[in-house]
Amino acid sequence: MTAQSPSAIELEFARRYDQEHARVCLQPQAQTLAGRLAFWREEQLVRRALKVAGEPGLILDVACGVGRFWPVLAEHANRVILANDPSQDILDHARTHHPQSLLKRIRTFQSSAFTIGLSENAVDCVFCMQLFQHLANPEHRLAMLGEFHRVSRDTVIVAVRVGGRFKARRTDVEGLAARPLASKVEVEAEFRQAGFHLLSHQDFFPGCAPMRVYVLRKVG
Repeated sequence: MTAQSPSAIELEFARRYDQEHARVCLQPQAQTLAGRLAFWREEQLVRRALKVAGEPGLILDVACGVGRFWPVLAEHANRVILANDPSQDILDHARTHHPQSLLKRIRTFQSSAFTIGLSENAVDCVFCMQLFQHLANPEHRLAMLGEFHRVSRDTVIVAVRVGGRFKARRTDVEGLAARPLASKVEVEAEFRQAGFHLLSHQDFFPGCAPMRVYVLRKVG
């Protein structure tokens, strides 16, 4: 699969998402018990997903924000982490909030998730826990999945807010912050269309929360 240039609609989406993403990432992290429990659960899902993906040695954290998952990604002693974000200010901010022992294993760079500045098959695994959940438009999801397929040589770990017992709904670019639910059937069909085989999925809290973490394997 070859990369495609983003359309004008995708570029406009990326610009608007960048603004929302920057606003959210620079807000103080919630310190409530519920917030800490939710992050603990997310860390569990990430560890299990990395295991299913074969404990990849070179991983790209897409739209990494302030690097909230870097400590978990770095638990594997031999893992090297690349991290990109559309905002250089956020990347600079992230590097002030982690110890040097961790930062020396992470190379950050500014880029859009639609046009990642890496060559084909550059990393073992693409990891995206936040950005993909904002995509309401199937064309945007497919464009991003196509770029993930190009850059990864093996696997992709991606979080999606899927409908089930939850009522799926769509938003346009203006409604980005509403964080729509995607159709499970639709998004899994998009994974296959983009050239991936589904290895596993994990639900955040089955029946109680819509977030699901998928592990995908690149085909061809």
